[in-house]
Amino acid sequence: MTKTVQKIVPHLWFDKEAKEAAEFYATIFPHSKITDVTTLRDTPSGDCDQVSFEIWGQKFMAIDGGPSFKINPSISFMVNFDPSREKDAEEKINEVWNKLSEGGSVLMPFGQYPFSEKYGWIQDKYGLSWQLILTNPEGEERPTIFPSLLYVGENCGKAEEAIQLYTSVFKNAKQGSLVRYHKGMEPDKEGTVMFADFMLENQWFVAMDSAHEHKFSFNEAISFMVYCDTQEEIDYYWEKLSFVPESEQCGWLKDQYGLSWQIVPSMMDEMMQNGTAEQIDHVMQVLLKMKKLNMDELQQAYKEK
Repeated sequence: MTKTVQKIVPHLWFDKEAKEAAEFYATIFPHSKITDVTTLRDTPSGDCDQVSFEIWGQKFMAIDGGPSFKINPSISFMVNFDPSREKDAEEKINEVWNKLSEGGSVLMPFGQYPFSEKYGWIQDKYGLSWQLILTNPEGEERPTIFPSLLYVGENCGKAEEAIQLYTSVFKNAKQGSLVRYHKGMEPDKEGTVMFADFMLENQWFVAMDSAHEHKFSFNEAISFMVYCDTQEEIDYYWEKLSFVPESEQCGWLKDQYGLSWQIVPSMMDEMMQNGTAEQIDHVMQVLLKMKKLNMDELQQAYKEK
């Protein structure tokens, strides 16, 4: 069976702990490892490490970008412990919860809920939050780890609209389950999204509305990298998603809900991992002057050195 290429990769912005955090996650979750560490020199944040890693087979990237952005629970990661896939699922969920709890803070206590025998929401010592759930193996299969988007403040009530936008923009997309808040669940408004999941490029995501008072919203600390094979593809996603012109920088953009995306050429990883220090530096200097990325110019910069 051919493994599906992961087209959308979550990108985590840390102050200086990217490698340390990736190593921590690799010790907690099965099938997890650091795959590459590249030092980017002379960026606006100075010299910084860019770390590629996998958690339970899912690709992530992290960067030491300095203190500009702080990770918050508006984006968390759902982790499915499925007894039909993992024979010791219950033992594993307890173990992972305990390890993530060290130095972390509980957002929803670990215990029994109407939707699961075991569930909890925890923010770990690096600020990243996780929703651990013992899933019902009778339901439709979902991946082990996938991102969860929380629509709060001005965005509250827009989760369904956002799902419709994303599933119209991305290919291999569909909506999954959708559960609405009902009357008597105030402050959450009847009809808004209590839980919904959807697929983009064969990858699952979750979206939820919350009318409770939260002191956070989407920011650049967690973004989603979209890997593109052609300039036409880069142009397409840029046009469909970019909504805040002043946020356009170095391949980054913000959509109408404040969610950050990075539209990047697929070849960037290869350049960063296989290039000489001189090639990487030159590509980065060219990239830093761009808003939307230009593949030809980046390839040219790589070949020049």
